[in-house]
Amino acid sequence: MYKLKYTLGSVVKYVSLLLGLFAALIPIAVVFFASFKTSSEYKSSGPLTPPENWTNFENYTRAFVEGNMMVGFVNTTIILLVSIVGATLTGSMIAFVLNRFKFRGSNLLMGAFLLATLIPAVTTQVATFQIIEGLGLFNTRGAAIILYMSTDIIAVYIFLQFMDSISVSLDESAMLDGASYVTIFRKIILPLLKPAIVTVIIVKGVNVYNDFYTPFLYMPKKELHVISTALFTFKGPYGSQWEVICAGIMIAIIPTLIAFISLQKHIYNGMAGSVK
Repeated sequence: MYKLKYTLGSVVKYVSLLLGLFAALIPIAVVFFASFKTSSEYKSSGPLTPPENWTNFENYTRAFVEGNMMVGFVNTTIILLVSIVGATLTGSMIAFVLNRFKFRGSNLLMGAFLLATLIPAVTTQVATFQIIEGLGLFNTRGAAIILYMSTDIIAVYIFLQFMDSISVSLDESAMLDGASYVTIFRKIILPLLKPAIVTVIIVKGVNVYNDFYTPFLYMPKKELHVISTALFTFKGPYGSQWEVICAGIMIAIIPTLIAFISLQKHIYNGMAGSVK
């Protein structure tokens, strides 16, 4: 009886894993096949039908050149680096204050972060747009950088979980040697938060890289297009060139795939530590 239950459990486990694998890979396969098809072939064939010519790279060339994807990569890289550094620093500093200092209103502050995540972002867009325009940042990279630099409760929570594993005695020893709180944070806390920092960088970086709404709304100028908005060139009111858009999507996936393969060990370690 026990052996039967164990076998059934194993079957259910592997079937569910295979279903999840297919659910994740099928959309990628559809996009990959479409990126090699001609316009007529795309309209006449099924989504999972392989292309007739696997050497048809015209869609990739058009997506990269006509979509101005090089400019998109440059703008995305600048925005990504500045905003991630800012978000990581603010998130770690907030976690340091909330973890190491007990003061009246600390729980209220944490509750305010939680409350902010429950408010739909779209309900505050009118006020946010007026602020950005009032600061003179509309149609500049600064608009996206300012909005992305704001930390979120996920980053703060991840840093807080790691802060709990760092002994307070390290702070006290450093203070006895004359170190200030800034020195303690910079020379003791930050180096020990490396797994958490990598985790936050990946989570925040993927969100920034994939975001379409913010750059589309605040940076409509063509010279400021990022990867997510560059492909919008091939979508119009009278039709869309989906085969070219699919080729651009495959190009856009490459940096994310390289980053994940390179940092997957840090991602898994960071996620495990954040729920310890």
